[in-house]
Amino acid sequence: MKKISTELLASTVASKRQELKLTKEKLGDLTGINRLQIAKIEDQKFMPSLPQLERLAEVLNFSISNLFTEETKEDVFLALRGNAKTEEEKQGVEKMISMMLCLRKHELLRKHRHG
Repeated sequence: MKKISTELLASTVASKRQELKLTKEKLGDLTGINRLQIAKIEDQKFMPSLPQLERLAEVLNFSISNLFTEETKEDVFLALRGNAKTEEEKQGVEKMISMMLCLRKHELLRKHRHG
C-alpha cells in the first residue's frame, strides 16, 4: 500500500523553504498554515490536511506524488502464527503476541504522558 512518507515530506518542505529563503512564518503566510505547524511538519510531528498539502506543494513547487512510498511491512505476528504447529505452540504464540501488544500500549501511553 502506498502512503505519504512523513520523512520525505519533512525534508522536502525544509529544503524547498530554505531554497526559496522563506522563514517558517513567511511560508505560513503564503500557505495559510500556522508557522508552528510548519515547524511540526519539518520535525515529522504533524501531517497536514490534503488542502494544506496541496497549498504547500503549490507554494514550494514540488509534486505530492514524489512523497509516496510503498509500505512493505511484514506482519511478524502473522508469520509467527503461521509457523506454530501444535495447539500448545499456537497458544504460546497468541500469549506472546498479547503480551507484546500490551507492552507496546503501555509504552505509547507512557510516551504520551511524558512527551
